[in-house]
Amino acid sequence: MLETSARLLRLLALLQSRRDWQGSELADELQISPRTVRRDVDRLRELGYPVNATTGSFGGYRLGAGAELPPLLLDDNEAVAVAVALRTTPVTGLEEVSLRALLKLEQVLPSRLRHRVSALEGVESVPRDTPAPAVDPELLTTLAAACRDNETIRFDYTSHDGTATRRRAEPHRLVNWGRRWYLVAWDADKQDWRSFRVDRVSPPVPPHGPRFTPRELDATTYVASRVTSASWRYEARVLVHAPAPQVTARISPAVGSVEPVDDTSCVLVTGSDSVESLAVWISVLGFDFEVSSPPELVAHVRTLAARYARAVQD
Repeated sequence: MLETSARLLRLLALLQSRRDWQGSELADELQISPRTVRRDVDRLRELGYPVNATTGSFGGYRLGAGAELPPLLLDDNEAVAVAVALRTTPVTGLEEVSLRALLKLEQVLPSRLRHRVSALEGVESVPRDTPAPAVDPELLTTLAAACRDNETIRFDYTSHDGTATRRRAEPHRLVNWGRRWYLVAWDADKQDWRSFRVDRVSPPVPPHGPRFTPRELDATTYVASRVTSASWRYEARVLVHAPAPQVTARISPAVGSVEPVDDTSCVLVTGSDSVESLAVWISVLGFDFEVSSPPELVAHVRTLAARYARAVQD
């Protein structure tokens, strides 16, 4: 059994790891009795930690917000994740604050973790021609909390043409892609997945809820396919004479999607800003293919076919 001081730190870490805990769950995690859990909670309260008792079907304990920020207990992976996020994806307008927080964190990191974080200094980022839109940090944390707690939210969303609509959604994940933040959520009214640019989302209307059962989705892959396809100048549908799993294994979600036709063929949906680069990319897949659209790509492939045919004439 843990000594009292070590047990209190462990209890604090558990309370910080998720929103609600039942007393019996904490007792099982710490291998102590529910009575000891109650005494330890009282000790944390005496130290200034606002541990609130909850009622209802999930009665137990919840770490509340206090007048001051209490010490945070992070495990190795959490500490590295925070450092990586501060170094690579600071919120626009808070770059200086992010740097100060990063310096504080790296100052207390154990050497084994500091080496993992410092290795990121050699990673190159892709420059962007357009600045990232400003995002309200409070809105980000509100959406992140709704994702964590599986709470339905209602908000106004402004589309690219300036039209605002009220949405009711089950938030799934926040994804940072191309210097923009996206909320991936299940649209409760349309009964389908949607990605929302956070800079176009209004603060959710309180109260949040009801709670929902999380659905399975690779949020990053979803955003990659939606954002990339929206930026294509030319979109192509290519019949590839190869099984869908083989084609899928050779592409990333950021460059296209694969639709099975039968056991020996599939349709590749992909695109690019130029038909020249698109034709080259399709050819290096290593499979026979047929191009039906767009017309510009069909014409370019015919030109290439004639050019290659002349190149090998005797």
